[in-house]
Amino acid sequence: SQHRMRRMSRPPSLEPSLYRDHLALLQQGAEAALAATGHEALVIASGIEKFAFLDDRPYGFQPNPHFKHWVPLNQHPHSWLAVRPGRKLRVVVHLPADFWHVPPSPPTGEWVEAVELVVIREPDEAVAALKDVLGPRTAVIGEADAALPGLVPTNPEALLHRLHWARACKTPWELAQMRAASRRAAPAHLAARDAFLAGASEAEIHRAYLVASHHTDRDLPYANIVGLNEHAAVLHYQHQDEARPLQSRSLLLDAGAQVNGYASDITRTWAAPGHAEFAGLITLMDHEQQALVAEVREGRDYRDIHLSSHQRLAPVLLESGLARPGTSAEALVAQQVTHAFYPHGIGHLLGLQVHDIGGHMASELGGTREKPAGHPYLRLTRTLAPGMVVTIEPGLYFIPMLLDRLRTSPAASLVDWATVERLTPYGGIRIEDDVVCGSGAEAPENLTREAFAACA
Repeated sequence: SQHRMRRMSRPPSLEPSLYRDHLALLQQGAEAALAATGHEALVIASGIEKFAFLDDRPYGFQPNPHFKHWVPLNQHPHSWLAVRPGRKLRVVVHLPADFWHVPPSPPTGEWVEAVELVVIREPDEAVAALKDVLGPRTAVIGEADAALPGLVPTNPEALLHRLHWARACKTPWELAQMRAASRRAAPAHLAARDAFLAGASEAEIHRAYLVASHHTDRDLPYANIVGLNEHAAVLHYQHQDEARPLQSRSLLLDAGAQVNGYASDITRTWAAPGHAEFAGLITLMDHEQQALVAEVREGRDYRDIHLSSHQRLAPVLLESGLARPGTSAEALVAQQVTHAFYPHGIGHLLGLQVHDIGGHMASELGGTREKPAGHPYLRLTRTLAPGMVVTIEPGLYFIPMLLDRLRTSPAASLVDWATVERLTPYGGIRIEDDVVCGSGAEAPENLTREAFAACA
């Protein structure tokens, strides 16, 4: 089984035919966006390394997502690419001569044949490499600190709106990378679960995840959330205790992986043996989570899925005994009892970024689609379209701060506080899958469940 996990965790080939199709679609979309916004060419910076204040230690390099949308180069600062209508993509790759550090690997693979590749040794050589592309109607996208003399990011808003809007719908090549990212994360989740069941600390569970995913900390698409017991009630718990708890009751693990710059984002919650009540609550939540996944359909307003998640949580509160018998599910939603147990949004766009940009856009021209009243943390308000990848991640938490507010509200009488007290030491539950929206009545593709099934 370890051999199978290693084999599944390796990044896939770049599938050149898929990549060429991907490149052609991006070129077509970029040319239309350039024409619509009055530009003749597009230049994109990969970005530069960032250094700690008054120090020479760099942070982990994070490329501009606009750059890695075109080419699978994630560790190449000071690089650039140029999009020219009717011309091959030009990729200017910085490969320094360096004896202090291992320089980035030269681009290899069949994808290189699809682009015009230029290698530079010093960052400022990019200006000469792009001189024929630069002009008054050239758009330059990147952070301000990537600027070079005569090569300054302008980030035209109208163009960015169109690019961000289109990026939500993934090409077949992008979906292939995201399937691979899920297959890389799923066996690591199972390794982390096994470490938890063996009594490991949060730090030990995290290390088990890294080994099984073949990642280091700097490779992860986001910092792992590893919450034992009450720590699972902190939505973005940022620590990893080295000490083992006296008793491990529960584990909430929110952890992903990345392949060629594309992320997976998966959360699972487990109960330790002998904790049947909490395990039963996880089962109830898993059932409702799968029902919400089934709502990911073309034309569905994602805001309605979020509101549906509250309607589905209310019966869970009743069946688990967290709400008093005789209470109506409608009252639990109307009086915001569900908000106290589940304060975040149902999910977000996923892709080149864990929280992919453009989630609140009204159209390719910009604007904002508002969040539902009383739901300030929802990260996606768009209508779903084929190829969108979203997370579906309902939760049920025992957060003292929110429960204290609920105790002093008129809705306090709807809650069975003895059950709340009994379950509070478990922290909470979140179950998160990465889901692809299909076309028409086509069922959604659950990248996460398929990846776990492949581990069996």
